[in-house]
Amino acid sequence: MKAISQKRRHPLAALVLLLFALVLTGGLYAVATATNEARAETKNTYTAEQVEAGQKLFVSNCATCHGANAEGTADGPSLIGVGAAAVDFQVGTGRMPLQMQGPQAQTKPVQFNKEETGQLVAYVASLGVGPAIPEDEYLDVSKGNAANGAKVFLANCAMCHNAAGAGGALTRGKWAPSLMGVEESHIYEAMATGPQNMPVFNDANITPEEKRDVITYLKSQEYNVSPGGFKIGSLGPVAEGLLIWTVGLGIVLVFTIWLTSRSA
Repeated sequence: MKAISQKRRHPLAALVLLLFALVLTGGLYAVATATNEARAETKNTYTAEQVEAGQKLFVSNCATCHGANAEGTADGPSLIGVGAAAVDFQVGTGRMPLQMQGPQAQTKPVQFNKEETGQLVAYVASLGVGPAIPEDEYLDVSKGNAANGAKVFLANCAMCHNAAGAGGALTRGKWAPSLMGVEESHIYEAMATGPQNMPVFNDANITPEEKRDVITYLKSQEYNVSPGGFKIGSLGPVAEGLLIWTVGLGIVLVFTIWLTSRSA
């Protein structure tokens, strides 16, 4: 007993315990994350015909940047393991295929129809496990809680996308796009995959139910009437103050010029 007690007092004992706790916590988190992703990916099933058709579309339209086997090149990252949701978001919003190189991919008219998009999704999903396309129950805003969604959104998203989801500027020519008018599935997929500069919010960070609440909140924002009048893009007090100062000073200048012209 005395020997054990002496070992406990060893100066490195606390460090060893800390390292053990970190390794154990990291291992459990990795297992939980991998389990969630594997469970998510199995929700989407694709036929061999879809995968084959998707591969043909991929080689014709995507291989130049992402490589013939989606292994990635100097012009585009590897798509192995990105999952179905990432492809559905990027292709379904028109960001991919990329129109031109720049700080980030821009939205443009969608190049592929839903069937073709589904085929591309099937092919990339067959290359490795990744986030799946969300189930309909997590896109049904009638089941969501807008109040809770607002809390989650303000805590995790508002610093880039604005509290009202109107978007905003980032660094180095990048920007957080407006979330108004975006399809429910694409909002969910963006949270799950973290496109562009956006962090990944997997189910361990924001649960599927909370993601649905966020979508519900954003959709409620689309129909909210501004009680204060003109929204000015919902950009907040800075834009409102600038407008007031600009309009106010303009009125003062016009009034001053009018007075001086009358006295002359």
